[in-house]
Amino acid sequence: MADTRPWAIFLMGPTAAGKTDTAIALHEQLGHELISVDSAMVYRGMDIGSAKPSAAELARAPHRLIDIRDPAQPYSAADFRDDALHEMRQISAAGKVPLLVGGTMLYYKRLVEGVANLPSADADIRDRLEAERQVAGLEGLHRTLAQVDPVSAARIHPNDPQRLMRALEVFYVSGRPMSELWAEQQPETFPWQVLSIALAPNDRHVLHGRIAQRFKTMLDQGLIDEVAALRKRSDLHIGLPAMKSVGYRQVWEYLDGEYDRAALLERGIIATRQLAKRQLTWLRSWPSLTWVDAQQPDALDKVLKFVRESGA
Repeated sequence: MADTRPWAIFLMGPTAAGKTDTAIALHEQLGHELISVDSAMVYRGMDIGSAKPSAAELARAPHRLIDIRDPAQPYSAADFRDDALHEMRQISAAGKVPLLVGGTMLYYKRLVEGVANLPSADADIRDRLEAERQVAGLEGLHRTLAQVDPVSAARIHPNDPQRLMRALEVFYVSGRPMSELWAEQQPETFPWQVLSIALAPNDRHVLHGRIAQRFKTMLDQGLIDEVAALRKRSDLHIGLPAMKSVGYRQVWEYLDGEYDRAALLERGIIATRQLAKRQLTWLRSWPSLTWVDAQQPDALDKVLKFVRESGA
């Protein structure tokens, strides 16, 4: 039986791979409507460090789900799923194709697979976990998770703070391992056919070079001033999910006097490389994924070819 579901496109890839430029080109050439899949771009006032599209770029190609939250407000993968499904339905109903672009892989996974009946975020427990992290580090938190939820610990990397702390939070709030709650989730059919494309340089050194240059550029563009302005707010602190975003956490610690500007540059680059590594690990397990080498001059042409041939 022919699949009659409407099409959606996932344009995925590690940070600094060139996803935004490619998505804008797809919008301009094919008319697809863009939805951001980025856990930092959802926050207002976090522009430079999230590599948010500029006002000129957004005028050319509007992105949905950008600037929809204040940094003091939590935003979860479940929130994203609700918002993305709403936007996708609107786009499909208008006869257009939703093009989801970004590198927050957990958002893609939750969008397609659904969300288990997990408890909401708990600020007191988050503060407690952050205090434990300061003493024991991420490795200590991972050891704790291995004791209370070994299944989740086996699939969550010790250097993935958001997923690690969320798994522990779920256990402390519900008294049950997150893996058990997920096992009770009933599978469902995603309402769209999905064309998944990963944009990434084949050469890891090329990606590392792009990451280093981009973080240097962010500092030159005023990332330190951007974080300093956020720090002036009494309701923002480094324990919030928004402030834990790569780049923002390192600048916050720099402004706390924990290290000098040279160390900030080094730490920011290393943290971004670690993020890219996690993103690539996610992508390698993603089903039916078409890889495009972002360093090749015909990368956009190849993406356009895949999209046109699929009928999306």
